Amino acid sequence: MFPPFPEEEAYAECARIIQDIDAGKIRINQLSAPSEERRGQGVMIGVLVCRAFDGRRIVLKTLSGIGKELVSDCVAEDEIFVRPIVSAEKINAALLENDARIHTLTDKINALKCARNAGGSKYSVQTDEEKRYVSERAALTKKSLLRVYELYSFHCADGTTRKLLEICRKKLPPTGTGDCCAPKLLDFAFSNGLLPVSMAETFCGGETAHKVSGRRYPPCDERCALILPAMLGLNIIYRDFSIIVVNKQSGVLSVPGRGPEKQDSIVNRVKRLFPGCITQPAVHRLDMETSGLMVLAFTEEAHRNLNRQFEKREVQKEYIALVDGIIPAPDGQTELFFRVDVDNRPHQIWDDVHGKKAVTEWHVVRTENYVSPADGTERTVTRVRFIPHTGRTHQLRLAAADSHGFGKPIVGDTLYGTCAPGERLMLHARTLCFTHPVTGKPMEFTSEPDF
Repeated sequence: MFPPFPEEEAYAECARIIQDIDAGKIRINQLSAPSEERRGQGVMIGVLVCRAFDGRRIVLKTLSGIGKELVSDCVAEDEIFVRPIVSAEKINAALLENDARIHTLTDKINALKCARNAGGSKYSVQTDEEKRYVSERAALTKKSLLRVYELYSFHCADGTTRKLLEICRKKLPPTGTGDCCAPKLLDFAFSNGLLPVSMAETFCGGETAHKVSGRRYPPCDERCALILPAMLGLNIIYRDFSIIVVNKQSGVLSVPGRGPEKQDSIVNRVKRLFPGCITQPAVHRLDMETSGLMVLAFTEEAHRNLNRQFEKREVQKEYIALVDGIIPAPDGQTELFFRVDVDNRPHQIWDDVHGKKAVTEWHVVRTENYVSPADGTERTVTRVRFIPHTGRTHQLRLAAADSHGFGKPIVGDTLYGTCAPGERLMLHARTLCFTHPVTGKPMEFTSEPDF
């Protein structure tokens, strides 16, 4: 995943830690016996440079995993060594209940496997007894992992605390999720009211096929990408000193609305994490129910430039939608005229006299089967690629739902269709292309929908 904060200041601190380890000023203590495959391997060092509420600079330092820790006889006032979110002792206690039975089953499975392979064929068929043992072991292993993951909770940027299984929607994440440097550092920072400024992770020690000592690496896609967007409130696709590109989740406002209940938004989440950001960083918006790519500006110069690109229609956008029904033609373009329904805001209504023209190019990707999360019923829907050539309110939703368009709403549309319990608007801003407002380089981002 893309590093959520600038790395340079924290990377310099990582380099100093490695120097102090080499000089014996900092030690890496082994808290538990390493597995044979990890013996002699290096470890990821993580640093998060923060600002305290009183302006002090605080440096948080940690190691990946739960089996090692950084130790120093002389810890400076502005540095803190961060420990694992869940200790190895608590994890071992959670595993203890089923551990002996899992080992017994493993021995039985291995014995039966050796017996059936004795004839020299490694593709011999499992016996019913072996299948039964494999099934029981899988169930116990899942139960043990759930007990472990129930121990993990993370402090988030918005002041809330979220459980790991809530973040992962009760699905089992990869082993070790929550033990990388980034979630440990951010959890400590958010739980102590510290503002992240710079974060970096550097590999130290015995090199592997994928890791070189002294080189920095971004938070991992396998584990950290599951947790950090929930902790930060933002799924950051790209960030530099001028702009930030995020993958907005469905159900979150792009910009704050009126009233305290409508203040949670992408804009306010960006400003919370990056307080140096301008007051109004948004240059475009997505409907609350729409997910996908948004670009925001950190500086006034970038904001003016991006605004100009949107006004001149120099920004290319592409959306993916699931339309409720079958669309007979493979592609086409619609030109529709809409205005706001003043008696039923924010609905838009057809008006070929006073309405503004909305031009939408569309291409059918395929038809597919859709299963309703409410009752499990199935129906045929059409996956459509929309390319808007104008930027009108609800343009794509109307291109699908209105009788002058497809006459078939996008699945989950609360305004122009129906939304069953557990459903969301199946509309996602997949592609965003523009020119970088400072460097002048073409920028292209793609985010695949989760539907």
